[in-house]
Amino acid sequence: MTTQEMENANFVDRIVNFFVVNEDPRTKSWFLSNTPGPLMLILVSYLYFCLYAGPKYMKNRKPFQLKNTLIVYNFIQVIFSIVLVVEGLEGGWRKHYNFRCQPVDYSTNPIAMRMARAVWLYYMAKVVELLDTVFFVLRKKQSQVSFLHVYHHTLMPICAFIGLKYFAGGHGTLLGLINSFIHVIMYMYYMLSAMPSMQKYLWWKRYLTSLQIIQFLIVFCHTIQIQFQPNCNFSKSIGLLLTFNAALFTYMFSSFYIKSYMKKPQQVKNDINEKKLMYDENCNKLNGNEKLVEKKEQ
Repeated sequence: MTTQEMENANFVDRIVNFFVVNEDPRTKSWFLSNTPGPLMLILVSYLYFCLYAGPKYMKNRKPFQLKNTLIVYNFIQVIFSIVLVVEGLEGGWRKHYNFRCQPVDYSTNPIAMRMARAVWLYYMAKVVELLDTVFFVLRKKQSQVSFLHVYHHTLMPICAFIGLKYFAGGHGTLLGLINSFIHVIMYMYYMLSAMPSMQKYLWWKRYLTSLQIIQFLIVFCHTIQIQFQPNCNFSKSIGLLLTFNAALFTYMFSSFYIKSYMKKPQQVKNDINEKKLMYDENCNKLNGNEKLVEKKEQ
């Protein structure tokens, strides 16, 4: 073996050793927590189905309605999200954690273990939420399977796995608490949208997107502050990763909001002209029918 090969081998060994030595022994044996292999298999299957196999299978088929399935699924997600909010608060953020800097407590005391279990539950929630996209595909709502949607749903389980494996507690868990609170509202909206009788009450979708943007801004501010605290004993690199991720999602969700809810003046003008044209056409048809009736009567 050459000197270069030995150096490369030592570098790889150091990387592997770093991840093995620094893993959280409390969560190592928990479901889907030991190695990233099972999660990667799930995510690859998810991407294959949602981007290729699913649309191909549904191409010449009628969309599944899944009304009752969606009501039950979203109801379960609402309850699951409420549980995560409660566990996040009672596991630290209500009275035990410091919002300026909160290191990870790797001990087995009840409070630390409660937060660690909350992180695992959050990880499980992110895996289950992959079904959101599966349902879009089965209902032939492929326009909903946007880059933002797929990127968000793919990245979140990976981030949750890293958190569970190495940082099951501490500063970064505020993200999970806020995100779970938003998901209580979001899945409530989805549940109501599956009920035809509730459609007229769903005017507030744009405000849900606004809440998502606010959540990322809060996480951005909360995580970037530790970079300016030399004595904060929470991983600066993980804090930087969370900050970057929050900034990226703020940009992506803001772009989606502007595109979806803030029409340009020309677009508004075109919409008005289009509605006026439809109105004129309907009036002409109505007048034509009235004249035809008059001729028949004569």
